[in-house]
Amino acid sequence: MQNQGEQQGITPPAQQLPPNKMNTESHNHGGHELFDAHEIIAGIISMLDQYQMYDQHIKDSELKDILKRQSIFVTTMYNTIVESFSTGHDPMVPTQQYNMTQTNITTYGIKPGAPKKPNQSVNDLSDNGLSAYMLGQTKSLAMLLAMTALEMTNPVLRRVVADSVPNFIEMSYEIFLYQNKHGYYQVPQLNDRDMTQMLQRYTTVPQTNMPQ
Repeated sequence: MQNQGEQQGITPPAQQLPPNKMNTESHNHGGHELFDAHEIIAGIISMLDQYQMYDQHIKDSELKDILKRQSIFVTTMYNTIVESFSTGHDPMVPTQQYNMTQTNITTYGIKPGAPKKPNQSVNDLSDNGLSAYMLGQTKSLAMLLAMTALEMTNPVLRRVVADSVPNFIEMSYEIFLYQNKHGYYQVPQLNDRDMTQMLQRYTTVPQTNMPQ
């Protein structure tokens, strides 16, 4: 038989989990966070898979070294994120710091070259294009992790994801510097007059005490 509340069209309240069930490992994440974490982890897997394919076609030993070092580092990062996501607790291996080997010297200016076009076969793959693919993936992951860390509910996973953002920034910067050094990523500049005017567009203001 239906109870009196159901007979009168009253929706019964949602069933609450017992207090001793609310802090289990399966309930330490919000729903939106679960989807974001899956996207992060899948994105890292995709990067590592793609790096394995790139490795078969890279010719320059310097770029191969960058790829291998980044692959090793990101594999450790992957394990740290997965453990934090699965348990909600501090991982056994904390977030590491990625250190690039490139010098931070940028070459400015544009040199003429042949127009770019899509490859017609895998035989057209070059270090220029492969390094660009690598840069695209590290940049995408840097943005994805930064965006998702803003709304995570589990404090451990949020810290691990947030602390991983600078590492993807560093990896992206390393690839950019490699590309720039080899002329793959050219950096135009404004003329001196326009640059000076742009640099002088803003000025500082006196520091005031914040309201109590």
